[in-house]
Amino acid sequence: MATFFQHMTNALSVGSLYALMAIGYTMVYGVLRLINFAHGEIFMIAMYMVFYGLAIFFLPWYVSFTLAIVITALLGVAAERLAYRPLRDAPRISILISAIAVSYFLQNLATVLFGGRPLTFPQVPLFTQIMTLGSVRIPRLSILVPLITLVLLALLMLLLKRTKTGMAMRAVARDYDAARLMGIDLNFTIATTFFIGSALAGVGAIMWGMKYPQINPTVGSMPGIKCFIAAVLGGIGNTAGAVLGGVVLGIVEIMLVALWPSLSGYRDAFAFILLIVVLLVKPTGLLGEKTTEKV
Repeated sequence: MATFFQHMTNALSVGSLYALMAIGYTMVYGVLRLINFAHGEIFMIAMYMVFYGLAIFFLPWYVSFTLAIVITALLGVAAERLAYRPLRDAPRISILISAIAVSYFLQNLATVLFGGRPLTFPQVPLFTQIMTLGSVRIPRLSILVPLITLVLLALLMLLLKRTKTGMAMRAVARDYDAARLMGIDLNFTIATTFFIGSALAGVGAIMWGMKYPQINPTVGSMPGIKCFIAAVLGGIGNTAGAVLGGVVLGIVEIMLVALWPSLSGYRDAFAFILLIVVLLVKPTGLLGEKTTEKV
């Protein structure tokens, strides 16, 4: 039981990381019907911002974390303004290609600015200390990540349900053209969505760096793919579904490796197998609803 509890705690921690990033993914999709392939690269930029803030400029960890989240959020807004907004009324394939271009641009920009040599994410003792519960040793981070995810999800749901900006987001997600006719400021609403989604990616990047401390220009690629899988698994466009999908994905990955250690090298493959199964059995995801696409 102690071993099971150890693995389950780790699985919930990893799943919560996926959930944090998947929320940002699914918010952008819900409003723009856009798969933001640059989400993982925004995640990567946040890790570099924290590294330089802590290791180069010796800022306090809370200042470095805050600056990284804000810069990451503004980067998401800039990407929307420069790469997505001019193509908003273009065919959907055009904005999809633009998202892929932004992803590659940020990867290559990071290589030029920061170099291709792997760096080590600075560790903050407050988050990396080990807690002992009986015979189980649990990193404090494994407890904090699910709690942070739940708090941020609650704040996000409060924003969506109780504020005018949240109501505008839900209106745009429901019917883009009708929201425009009703006088909703689409530019502000969509920019706000990118700001929040990218900020969540920044928070996820900080937690990820504490757990997996290696940084390089491609570090965001696999987490970006997995948060997309988590969003699809939960029902892309559904915020609660993104959280559920992330948690389920984390549990599947970690527990399968725990049961069959010889399969640890295939851990990433489990996510893709799960994605294929979901698309075959329930394409709308666990909490997704069938919708009629306008032609």
